[in-house]
Amino acid sequence: MFLNKVEICGVNTSELPLLSDKEKEMLFERIEQGDSHAREEYIKGNLRLVLSVIQRFSANHENADDLFQVGCIGLMKAVDNFDRSLDVKFSTYAVPMILGEVRRYLRDNNSIRVSRSLRDTAYKAIYAKEQLTKSMDKDPTLKEIAKEINLPEEDVIYALDAIATPMSLFDPVYQDGNDSLFLMDQVYDKKNREEAWIENLSLQEAMNHLPGREYHIIQKRFFEGKTQTEVADEISISQAQVSRLEKNALKSIRNFIEE
Repeated sequence: MFLNKVEICGVNTSELPLLSDKEKEMLFERIEQGDSHAREEYIKGNLRLVLSVIQRFSANHENADDLFQVGCIGLMKAVDNFDRSLDVKFSTYAVPMILGEVRRYLRDNNSIRVSRSLRDTAYKAIYAKEQLTKSMDKDPTLKEIAKEINLPEEDVIYALDAIATPMSLFDPVYQDGNDSLFLMDQVYDKKNREEAWIENLSLQEAMNHLPGREYHIIQKRFFEGKTQTEVADEISISQAQVSRLEKNALKSIRNFIEE
């Protein structure tokens, strides 16, 4: 995870200051009097809040430095707009501000353009889920989220799908030594299109030259449409071994056909 980095944006996260409640109160009194040095000290003393917020976005594969900078903007806005008379903890006020800034950044920098109305619906659903999780002490159902924001379930699903980060079929999902297992290898396909070139190039003859286990794997994968996981369970070997044997078998078939 990127938050294992000790230094983000030139800031050593292991040495971030932690202010006591009394120190926060004294600094904010000075901030209200226009003390810029106190403001800077107060911001530094709350950078841990930014770290805790951007941790939620580690799965987005965004640059940690970029998210941290954006989160700091949200923190500064929170400091500048916080009203102590409301009798609310600063962290309670600041976290939604930081979250909003980060989400806005991710929304505006998404390579796939999504309409603003869809984004707004998605972020309402995400916020509603967070609030319901806190109040219910469990993850809410889609129906409960939709009811909370007064929208049909279908609209919520569509909006959340629209802002989801797409995955490549060639993203690695597992690695065993030098052998990577890709998302493509997990796809269930009843009629794999590789049959097209196989049928025209005397596949059966080429397959007859395969060792028994490799023959079995090719049969299950490309003729019965089973996933590598299913084949691995069936013949009691690891998924990585199935992947390796499958690649060897396909290579042998191609070499035989090309001779």
